[in-house]
Amino acid sequence: MSGLTEQIIEALREKAIPEKASFLPKFFKTGPGEYGEGDLFLGVTVPDQRQIAKQFFKEISLEELTRLIQHPIHEIRLTGLLALVYRYEKTKSEPDKMALVNFYLSQLDFVNNWDLVDSSCYQILGHFYWKKEKTLFYELADSEHLWRQRVAMISSYFWIKKGEFADALALAGRLKNHSHDLMHKAVGWMLREIGNRNFEVELEFLKKHYQTLPRTALRYAIEKFPEDLRQDFLKGNI
Repeated sequence: MSGLTEQIIEALREKAIPEKASFLPKFFKTGPGEYGEGDLFLGVTVPDQRQIAKQFFKEISLEELTRLIQHPIHEIRLTGLLALVYRYEKTKSEPDKMALVNFYLSQLDFVNNWDLVDSSCYQILGHFYWKKEKTLFYELADSEHLWRQRVAMISSYFWIKKGEFADALALAGRLKNHSHDLMHKAVGWMLREIGNRNFEVELEFLKKHYQTLPRTALRYAIEKFPEDLRQDFLKGNI
């Protein structure tokens, strides 16, 4: 392990909070058969991870990032991903950005919990593919792999922020009947974000699909609706 990788891991260990390390395995569902089965935690807060990632991202190599992102400890993986996001955001040339995108895609097997996905995919993939062909995201959506499917859905957050909803809606339609609650939440969240920017677009989608949306997805999607309209959706009175 390189000296820089060791410095980052040591910095994270110094910020570890034992009580948090005891709580996080339950929060991230690490028990047998759960989505985070076997994951390990130090008990480091996300702000501390961000601070450490910002301290080292300029000088860290992709080889060193690989060691972090593939580490068995959750916060070390997340810190590596945060450093990659910061590196991507500071990179100017298209070829260099593409190299970081390809590197990120090569590490997807280790982007294996919802916070790891949500803290990296739209900032890297969403940004890079904003004005490009979106085939990648439909392939991820069809992969039958929970975290890759969540990458597909949450990457659309960047396009939603830019006021472009077509691919986000198409992905929501494709993923809305996923078997896992974490995808229901992702779909509902992205629909809500569309509604925050264009209420009518979200409303039109929901009128067509609300009867087949899982309850969790619907509740997330209509969270900020006027109460009477929210109740109409929940009671099926649309």
